[in-house]
Amino acid sequence: MPKIEVNEKLFFNMVGTKYDYDTLEKKLTCGKAELDEKPDMSQPEDQRVIKIELNDTNRPDLWSTNGVARQLRLHGGGKATDYSKFMNREGDIKDHQNRTVIVDPEVKNVRPYMVAFMISGKPIDEPMLIDIIQTQEKLCWNFGRKRRSVSMGLYRVDQIKWPVHYKAVDPDKTSFVPLQCEEPMTCRQILTDHPKGKDFGWILEGKEKFPLLADDNGEVMSMAPIINSATLGAVQVGDKDLMVELTGDNMANLMLSANIVACDFADCGYEIVPIQVQHPYETGFGKNICVPFYFQKSTKATLKHINKLLGSDFNKDQVVDALSRMDNKVEVKETGDDVEFTLWPAPYRNDFLHEVDIIEDVMIGVGLDNFDPRKPDDFTIGRLSPVTLFSRKAKNVMVGLGYQEMIFNYLGSKKDYIDRMEVTADDVIEIENPMSENYQYVRPSIIASLLKAESGSANAIFPHKIFEIGKIAYLCDEENTGTRTRQSLGFMTAAANANFNNAASEVSSLLYFLDHEYKVEECDDPRFIPGRQAAIMVNGKKVGVFGEVHPKVLENWSITVPCVAGEVDLEELM
Repeated sequence: MPKIEVNEKLFFNMVGTKYDYDTLEKKLTCGKAELDEKPDMSQPEDQRVIKIELNDTNRPDLWSTNGVARQLRLHGGGKATDYSKFMNREGDIKDHQNRTVIVDPEVKNVRPYMVAFMISGKPIDEPMLIDIIQTQEKLCWNFGRKRRSVSMGLYRVDQIKWPVHYKAVDPDKTSFVPLQCEEPMTCRQILTDHPKGKDFGWILEGKEKFPLLADDNGEVMSMAPIINSATLGAVQVGDKDLMVELTGDNMANLMLSANIVACDFADCGYEIVPIQVQHPYETGFGKNICVPFYFQKSTKATLKHINKLLGSDFNKDQVVDALSRMDNKVEVKETGDDVEFTLWPAPYRNDFLHEVDIIEDVMIGVGLDNFDPRKPDDFTIGRLSPVTLFSRKAKNVMVGLGYQEMIFNYLGSKKDYIDRMEVTADDVIEIENPMSENYQYVRPSIIASLLKAESGSANAIFPHKIFEIGKIAYLCDEENTGTRTRQSLGFMTAAANANFNNAASEVSSLLYFLDHEYKVEECDDPRFIPGRQAAIMVNGKKVGVFGEVHPKVLENWSITVPCVAGEVDLEELM
């Protein structure tokens, strides 16, 4: 989980109240955080550092000194900042006063999106500069997938000649002086010789051109997402007007990150000034982008559902007060014998996907200490669920057929679940804000997990016979949630003589011992060889598939032996 270090004096100034550390420990629960380490009390107050650990990853707005301080201040009844005065909305673009960034069309194939704004009003002091750098690193490392999706840079505005240009350049013919250096280096050389190039050069690996930000005089500002220049990109204590830019490959994440940083600066007393970024192509939010930009959608919940889930007896005023303490705007509508709440989150939050998220905010807004502990008043007997009992029966059959059980993660990458399997992503569930591309998708099938295990097992004695019984999930319009989760059995055999006939025999044995009659029908699954695959039909309904794995799929996984695989929906057989 993310950890942040906050300057004690700066932090309590932003909170508006100074707490002792025992009280602070309790207060931090409203930000899903806890005190990780107290400061060294022998140091002066303005040099003490408090270490705070965040226990959740869906609130990147809390990964800064001001983010946590804002949450404590508002939860304690403090006044909310009015961000609407600088927040752009669709059809309401603020004046950018001829401050523009022009995006080169060639950047689309390198690092396509950019947003920017300016802060002014007062000089940056040392604690604020340290916190800016920390916010930059935490956002870009955790939320920005180690700078792949989001990177951020700051520049001294008084030295910039407008308009700024975001372009793609030849990495071997373009050079500038990067931070921490005194001599010019080519963009390519920075990747191999500069410390930041060594850390983040993998993001630009294989690119024919590199992204470069420069002003209208041609003065280089940065090579995103690697390093700033030593001239315009060297922000120092005392600098007053700064340009903040964010580049990446996910426009929604860039917009949210820009909102977070802008709101942090606004809370610290800085003026936020928009900068228009002109893309020559569609971004999903238009071509000409001015941030900060309010793009959050509303979410609804009812009073009955709130009280039912929390076991509470709140009235509408208590719910509105709780949600306001979490910096939400709430509209209330009487609907018969119930009350409907429509919530508009703060511009720095984008974590409301369902009414349960509203209910969680009500709980935190009220305060966890205000819920009395209760013992269960229902007498229950613990027992295994029917699906677990049926799954155990299926496991015994598979072990009897010579298979070894495996256990895999439910989350994986697009490369594993889609690209290597030669299937489309039409029904695959994608995580909206994943922390890593390795855990970006929910698996729609167990077969990919089995092949991944086989790809690293070439040194084990053949044959390899493995299976797993576990959950899969996929998009489904028939469900209220839009998704369906099923208990599935996946199996695979890797051997020189692995073939369709052997798999058919084992499927016959499995279905026999699970007390089901079945038929097979011809099917067209791209994971298997045409004509060497079959759909499993029970009572006229498809419950599974098996066949010889397609050579292209085996090649994608670097598997050099024939494989047969199959999968059965156990819940359909119950």
